[in-house]
Amino acid sequence: MLSLYWQLLYLILHNYQSLVPGFSQHFSALTKLIIALHPDYNAPQMTLQSDEYLTIENTSEGIYKEKGSKFLAFTFPVKSESEIKSIQKDLRKKYYDARHHCYAFRLGADKKLYRASDDGEPSNSSGPPILGQIQSKNLTNILIVVIRYFGGTKLGIPGLINAYKTASNNAIDNSIIVKKTVNYIYELNFQYPQMNSVMKIIKDENLTQFDQKFEMDCSLKVSIREKDSERITNTLKKVEGVKIN
Repeated sequence: MLSLYWQLLYLILHNYQSLVPGFSQHFSALTKLIIALHPDYNAPQMTLQSDEYLTIENTSEGIYKEKGSKFLAFTFPVKSESEIKSIQKDLRKKYYDARHHCYAFRLGADKKLYRASDDGEPSNSSGPPILGQIQSKNLTNILIVVIRYFGGTKLGIPGLINAYKTASNNAIDNSIIVKKTVNYIYELNFQYPQMNSVMKIIKDENLTQFDQKFEMDCSLKVSIREKDSERITNTLKKVEGVKIN
């Protein structure tokens, strides 16, 4: 009965998270509180629709120490390889005296672009364990870098795998995991007399709009969720004179 109570509470909080902007951080803290109060409770996995994915909302840190070696883990929400290279460059400059900068990343809602690097550690002892933590949490658009300061004692392959895995997991636990959707950006062009009709659709569908220009020739951009894009664009096309790019 107790487990059922926690399960219901978790699901209520999870649904509330999707409805209230900014609630993600509180949801993460409350989830940790539930686990602390009921350690044997396992939170249910988030159910994802075809155009949804999980990522992290914030940067975070983790640490693991073993036999004098120190493993500093950092997570970053990212969207491109160029962004990843910039972050790695900054970390190498800041932690210039570290022995290894091992990392893994995964990009895209389809999760097809990923990479892992051992950065001089024995093959498959560091990068793949980091990537494994990303995969186990079903995350994407994330970079994890684990920086090792060597303590003088070799850990062996099993020890390295455990160290990089644990440090990565610790950093992920300190981040906020959020559910996001795949959205398409459309530019709408229309005449001023059609503004009320266009704006009504935008309001009814709760669309995010930006880059507005309201003159005799009006234009704006909207973000539409993938699964709703065909239906909403067809509705917009029914408004006489509206052009969609």
